[in-house]
Amino acid sequence: MFEILSETPNPILEKTANAAFSVLGLEGRAAVELICTDEEEIRKVNKSERGVDSATDVLSFPMLDAIKPFTKENYPFDYDTETDSVFIGSILICESVARRQAQEYGHGFEREYAYLFLHGLLHLLGYDHIADEDKKAMREREEQILSLVEITR
Repeated sequence: MFEILSETPNPILEKTANAAFSVLGLEGRAAVELICTDEEEIRKVNKSERGVDSATDVLSFPMLDAIKPFTKENYPFDYDTETDSVFIGSILICESVARRQAQEYGHGFEREYAYLFLHGLLHLLGYDHIADEDKKAMREREEQILSLVEITR
């Protein structure tokens, strides 16, 4: 199960995260930090962390080198006793960019926001999209999970 550490609870993201947990066959308890930010802040982070001077939609910062069952035994240094879970990393989403993209792609903001969150979550779990075959696998997984929670284009 995933716990989303955020100032504002979001039931759609919780459903999305737990669908991902199930589909990916994960075990234990994991926590992910979600930070909603503006274009100025995400641009600063993007520039300092990636050397890219632009406001992007989502950034993710994984904490783990390998994914195995989320237990204190497997991750003694990443285990958080307050949340009784393994902290896997942080996701930053720029709400204004997400709103623009939702309009551009012709679907609702809720769908775009859930997609960006899931995209960042998969990055935290080791997925990437640099190579075409990895990009295809990641997109298929994203659509599979979003359709389970009935978030469609």
